[in-house]
Amino acid sequence: MNDYKALISGSPLVMIEFYATWCGHCRNMMPVVAEIRELLGDSAQIYQLDVDENQEVAEAVGVTGTPTFVIYRNGKEVWKFSGELDGNVLLQKIQSFMN
Repeated sequence: MNDYKALISGSPLVMIEFYATWCGHCRNMMPVVAEIRELLGDSAQIYQLDVDENQEVAEAVGVTGTPTFVIYRNGKEVWKFSGELDGNVLLQKIQSFMN
C-alpha cells in the first residue's frame, strides 16, 4: 500500500486504471489508455494495475468492477469511474484536472 501512495503522490496528476486480463471491457480500453498516455506525455502519469495482482490496493481504493479509472491530483482522489468509456471523454476528464 505504501508503494501505491508513493505512486499517486509522485506526480501532480496521476490516473490509475484498475483492470483484469480476463475482462473484455479492459481489453477494449488498453489501446485507448495507451494512446492517452502518448498524447499526454509528461503532463500526467498513467498507470495500469491488474486487480488480480493488486487485490489489497484495489480493495482499499474501493474498486468493485473493471475497468475502474481513478484520477489523483496532488495525491488526492478527484474522480473515479467504473466501466468502458469513450477515449475522448477520458482524455477530457484528465485534462480538466490539469489546471
